[in-house]
Amino acid sequence: MATVEGAGTYAPAWRGGFGRLCTAAVVSRFGDALRGAALPLLATSLTSRPLLIASVTACGYLPWIVFGLLGGAVADRVDQRRAMWTVDAVRGLLVAVFAVAVALGHASIALLIALAFVLTTLQTLFDNASTALLPALVDHEALGRANARLMTGQQIAGGLVGAPVVPLLIAAGAAVPFAADAGTFLLAAALVASLRTEAPGRAPRPAGSTLRREIADGLRTLWRDRALRGLCTATALCNIGMGALIATLVILVTGWLDAGISGYAAVTTAYAAGGLAGGVVSGRVATRLGPMRAVLLAGLVQIGALVALGSVRRLAVTAAALAVFGFMGMVWNVNTTTLMQQRAPSGMLGRVSSAFRTLAVAGAPVGALLGGAVATAWGPNTPALLTAAFFVLSILALIPARKRDVPVVAADDDATTAHAPR
Repeated sequence: MATVEGAGTYAPAWRGGFGRLCTAAVVSRFGDALRGAALPLLATSLTSRPLLIASVTACGYLPWIVFGLLGGAVADRVDQRRAMWTVDAVRGLLVAVFAVAVALGHASIALLIALAFVLTTLQTLFDNASTALLPALVDHEALGRANARLMTGQQIAGGLVGAPVVPLLIAAGAAVPFAADAGTFLLAAALVASLRTEAPGRAPRPAGSTLRREIADGLRTLWRDRALRGLCTATALCNIGMGALIATLVILVTGWLDAGISGYAAVTTAYAAGGLAGGVVSGRVATRLGPMRAVLLAGLVQIGALVALGSVRRLAVTAAALAVFGFMGMVWNVNTTTLMQQRAPSGMLGRVSSAFRTLAVAGAPVGALLGGAVATAWGPNTPALLTAAFFVLSILALIPARKRDVPVVAADDDATTAHAPR
């Protein structure tokens, strides 16, 4: 591991493998942005039925609910580096074949749905393996800043660079964004394969251990740790609200504000810029306040931004509120991931990560349906206020988790293994 110390803080050194892992994540996120923007546009050219078009997006959530726990258990069993580059190589080949199908005129809604489902299923293994591998490349004290740099790079690649490039690539041909995405997967696979780090040490699995039992161990570990349990509950509540907000944001901007497509582009850009700024300072916020207090602060400020979003009928206020919301959202995400990496037993990080993600993601589709129903009944601004209410509940769930000296508990006993910093 390599870490640079300065001014009382620890920062991850670019050498030692972190640089290549971060570059791979950024390159892959750029490709995801290309595919994520091109898939709905391709779907609308193939069908005018909203349910079928929405099904392509829905398949981005479903595999996490179905396979997320399994992906975490597998990530704890295998060499995470090898799993990551193999998954990216397979995804690159699949998207390359899909690009050829699009170029030859053989694309269909069924093929789009199948591609989205398979890619996200593979992502359940990749993301959990990546979360578990990072502590092997970065010292414990530098995890917060490492996560901040990685997520900031992804925000730049996906939110500020990838989206504007899509129209240019589509103008060159419908298959071009997917061909570019395939190239990013293969480049990311090569970068991860070049890592020469040893896999994190693992205790031998007990005789007769099964994937089902190991998944249950991960769930128990998450539940027994008060801080992780509170964070997971809070994130799940936030994601229900986020599902409602994301599903109806375009209606709020184009309908309630009457700002049109240009207004929608302006507020989404403000959100992305806020997230980028949040990534830059999230490490300093955590150093000053501690990770748990940073998460609490982020949630409280986001509640205020959501109330402004749903109450003030001005485009400038909406853009400012979403910029603040994105800023604090990045602070929340960075510190939540860091706390999970610090508190989970090293041999169980994949399973704890997958349990956390699966339980958190499950609320988003429910929130999307709830947001649509609320907007229909009471107006397009009400989902933002509903989201604020869910964030209030999430803060209440975090209050017990902020107590000091909460022990990290192993899956098989009640022994304290470590104390996470506050």
